[in-house]
Amino acid sequence: MPDVSRVDLTPAAADLLRRLREAHGPLMFHQSGGCCDGSAPMCYPEGEFRTGSSDVLLASLSVDGVAEPVTFWIGAGQFELWRHTHLTVDVVPGRGGGFSLEAPEGVRFLIRSRLLTDDERAALGD
Repeated sequence: MPDVSRVDLTPAAADLLRRLREAHGPLMFHQSGGCCDGSAPMCYPEGEFRTGSSDVLLASLSVDGVAEPVTFWIGAGQFELWRHTHLTVDVVPGRGGGFSLEAPEGVRFLIRSRLLTDDERAALGD
């Protein structure tokens, strides 16, 4: 089985990340259960949101045209609820969280999810 990831990006999300990277430098996401029923990941300059022992690094996402990976963190409590879920970061029209970098762009990041397959769960050690 090829490498399995808990997180992927749609082409629209990757395009937006390339533009945000050009304007703001290296990037990161943080997903918590406190906003929009947990469906809106927040995008920050890498390191601006301080992660700690209550956060889980889900993925380091490669984006064509971006030198470094975009890290994707999730709160530990949210991870426990979503541990058997594959997340896809997408972009939709509308205003996102005021602290997320895409807010001025007139779009917002959104999580689309599905259950991991049995093969994916096995590959991830779940």
